[in-house]
Amino acid sequence: MVNPNDLVIGGWDISSLDLAQAMERARVLDYDLQRQLVPHMQGIKPLPSIYYPDFIAANQADRADNVLPGTKKEHLEQLRKDIREFKAKNQLDKVIVLWSANTERFCEVAEGLNDNAVNLMASIEAGAEEISPSTIFAVASILEGCAFVNGSPQNTLVPGVVQLALQHKVLVGGDDFKTGQTKFKSALVEFLVGAGIKPVAITSYNHLGNNDGKNLSSHRQFRSKEISKSNVVDDMVASNPIIYKPDEHPDHTVVIKYVPYVGDSKRAMDEYVSEIFMGGINTIALHNTCEDSLLAIS
Repeated sequence: MVNPNDLVIGGWDISSLDLAQAMERARVLDYDLQRQLVPHMQGIKPLPSIYYPDFIAANQADRADNVLPGTKKEHLEQLRKDIREFKAKNQLDKVIVLWSANTERFCEVAEGLNDNAVNLMASIEAGAEEISPSTIFAVASILEGCAFVNGSPQNTLVPGVVQLALQHKVLVGGDDFKTGQTKFKSALVEFLVGAGIKPVAITSYNHLGNNDGKNLSSHRQFRSKEISKSNVVDDMVASNPIIYKPDEHPDHTVVIKYVPYVGDSKRAMDEYVSEIFMGGINTIALHNTCEDSLLAIS
């Protein structure tokens, strides 16, 4: 286990605020804790990052004042340079790149575009529109020999990225942090299905007022989250062919609403309706309130 005192934190952001200013804007931490952290945070400023407006919600444009100019190929080379310089400056043994930025829309996966490593690199060279910012970060990490972890639900790890990582023997992984409602859903559905209890309807509702909620208020970004939340149920259903027929799935609805007033205090409500012995029905209803950003890193 690495001693936390040996960790050096850096990164990129499309917003130019230093971490103390970003902490104040986010209004997640208690005020007194913020006051104590300011001296440690105000010196950490993000490097300019990639901003492709089509991949995140239009409502994020007012934050984008710290962006890299140039082509996608130039962006890739700049990120690689940033990683090398960060590692050398801080005399680090290893660098791990963690994507914790906004949820992107799903990118297209197509033959000749990003279906293998050669085509992916050619598409970056050509500036193909369907190459996402997170994919550029993943490729930069791989080429610099750095593990890459995707903490958002979009399809960053397209086949070309995975093949490139295998070629360079670099670890890549991740499909959303899944630390809250989705993680609990995967655990509960696994328990129910494993016990022979058949979920037939799952309804998940959230409302929150942080920037994640603001970004997810755009349909294309919400769709990435919806797919991520649904996939955990599909995996559990596929694990038990005794109670589920081929191609049979529970009704599954996911709703996320942006309510600015509640800030980072997310409300999550779930209802699980299952069939049990002799035609009986079992309903489980759950409610959870938490600081969304803090749960994501717990």
